[in-house]
Amino acid sequence: MPDDLPDELLFSAAFPLPFRVLSLAGLGILGWAANVHGLHVAGIDARSVLDLDSYDPRYGRRALGAGDRRGTGWKYFQSPVSVYRPVYSLFVAYAAWVATNWLLYRYATYVDLDRVDTFKFIPAIAALVVTMVLVSPFNIFEKAERDRFLHAIHRCLLPSPRRVHFTEVVFADVFTSFAKVLGDLWLSFWMLMPGGSLLVLPTQGGLASWIMPTLMSVPYAVRFRQCLIDYRAPGNTSSRPLYNALKYATSFPVIYLSAAQRIVVSELQAVKGDAVVHEAWHGEHALFRLWLFAAVVNSLYSFWWDVTHDWGFDLLVPRSFASEGAPRRPHRTSSPPRPLVLPGLYSPVAMLTPGPAPALSDSSKESLLPHEREHPGLRRSPASWHPFGLRPKLLFPLPVYPFAIVADLILRLTWSAKLSSHLHTYTDGDLVIFCFELAEVVRRWMWVFIRVEWEIVKEGKDGHVRSPPLGPTLGLGDEDYEMVAANQNGHDGPDG
Repeated sequence: MPDDLPDELLFSAAFPLPFRVLSLAGLGILGWAANVHGLHVAGIDARSVLDLDSYDPRYGRRALGAGDRRGTGWKYFQSPVSVYRPVYSLFVAYAAWVATNWLLYRYATYVDLDRVDTFKFIPAIAALVVTMVLVSPFNIFEKAERDRFLHAIHRCLLPSPRRVHFTEVVFADVFTSFAKVLGDLWLSFWMLMPGGSLLVLPTQGGLASWIMPTLMSVPYAVRFRQCLIDYRAPGNTSSRPLYNALKYATSFPVIYLSAAQRIVVSELQAVKGDAVVHEAWHGEHALFRLWLFAAVVNSLYSFWWDVTHDWGFDLLVPRSFASEGAPRRPHRTSSPPRPLVLPGLYSPVAMLTPGPAPALSDSSKESLLPHEREHPGLRRSPASWHPFGLRPKLLFPLPVYPFAIVADLILRLTWSAKLSSHLHTYTDGDLVIFCFELAEVVRRWMWVFIRVEWEIVKEGKDGHVRSPPLGPTLGLGDEDYEMVAANQNGHDGPDG
C-alpha cells in the first residue's frame, strides 16, 4: 500500500475492523486452551475446578461413566488433556481460515486504496463461514467444544435464579473483556453492508447511536445479575456479592458517557469549528470531566477487587481494619509466602489446615477477614501475616504474583479507555483501541490463572490432577478418561 496515504487510513485499510474482530475472537480461543493447559501443567485440574464435566454435549448434561449408573461408587471424567487439545485444534483451523482470507484481501487491495471497499466481500465471507460453522449441527470442527461454548453462553444469559456456578462466573468475566469486541462486531456489520465502507466508521444517529453502547454493556449486565443472584441466594449472609455488583455497575457510566461525547463535540464544534472533531480531549466540558471521573473510579475499583477478592491478596487491605470494618492483627513475619512444592503430586486441600478449625472467642472472630470467617480452613495464625501482601498458600512460583499485580494495574488503567467508543473518531484511534483490546484479552488470560488458584485455596476444592489408577487395566489413557472415587471428600462429583 502506498506510503503517502493518510496515517489514519493506513491501519484501517491494511487491517480493517472485521478482521480485527475475527483476530480477537481467535485469540480468545487460544487463550482458553492455554488457560486449561497451563493449569494442567501447574498441577491444577481446571476441568474439575471449572466444573467442565457438568455438561458434555456428547452424553447430555453430566458426563458419567457406566460405573456410576451401576452404583459402584466410581465415575469417569474427561482428562484436562481432552479439553484443551480439541480447543487447540479448533484454533488452528480457525486461524488458518482467517489468515488465508486476510492474505487474500491484502493481495487484492495492496496497491490501490480504492479497491478496499470493492473487496470487502472477502471479510464478509470469512465472518459468515465462521458463524455458520459455530452453529452447524454437523460433527465437524470440534462440535463438542462448539456446543460447550454455546451452552456456556446460554447458562450466562439465562442463569439459575438460585445459584451461579463458578464456571459461569469465570466465563462471564472473560466475556466482559470482549465487551468492546461486541461493539466492533456491530460496526463491522454495517461496514460490510451495501453502502458501508471499511475505511470510515458508519454514522448512526438517533436511537441507533445507542445500540453499540448497549451491546457493550451486556456482559456487565450479565455479571451484575449474577452478583444479585448470589446476594439473594438461600443461606447467604455476606454483603460481598452486592459490592461486586457495584463494581460492574461502575462500567455503565463509562460506556454511556463515552457514547454521549458526540454531544460535547457538537456543542464545541459550533464554537471552535470543525477542528474539534479530531481532538480527543475536551476537558473544559462538564460531561467530558464526568466521563473521566467515572473511568478513574471504574479502573481503580476494579483493580482493587481483582487483587483483594478475585486473587485473595492482602496487599490493598488496610492493616488496622478488615474488609468490613473489624480490626485486624498487625502481626508480620520476615519470610515470604510459602509456595506449594510439586503441586502436581499433592492436592491443594492437603496444604490447608487439617481437621476442624479451632473454636474462637467472639473477640477473636471480629479480627478475622470475611473469607476467614466463611472458610475456617483458611484461618491463619497471628504470625502468618506476610510482608509481600500476598497469602499463605501459593500454587505458582512467587515471582508470578508481583508481575501479575503490576500488569493488572497498568492494564486496568487502560480498561475504561477501551470501553470508550468516542476514541475511535480520532487520528490513529483504531490502532490505539485495537492495542487496548489486545492488552485486555492478555490481561484476562493472566487473570484466569490466579482466579482459579484462589478458588481452590479458598473453597478447599480437590482440583489437583490425578492419574487414573486403573487406566492401564481398562485401556484408558490420560488423554481419554480418568477414574476417581465418587465418595472422595464427601461429595459425588462436581456440582452443575
